[in-house]
Amino acid sequence: MTAPTLTCPLCQNTTFQREQARQDSRWGFTSHRMTLMICQRCRYVLHFYDAHSIFDFN
Repeated sequence: MTAPTLTCPLCQNTTFQREQARQDSRWGFTSHRMTLMICQRCRYVLHFYDAHSIFDFN
């Protein structure tokens, strides 16, 4: 069984630039790590949630 191909919901492109992002919670106690997949055609950004931890200070 093959894995599904990631497709941009706006332009149907299948090539993406991968970036890492971090967003702190409202009070700064937790940090949420995300993988961003940026469409190389229209620049639409897909967010994928990785994990969070109260001890994540990076």
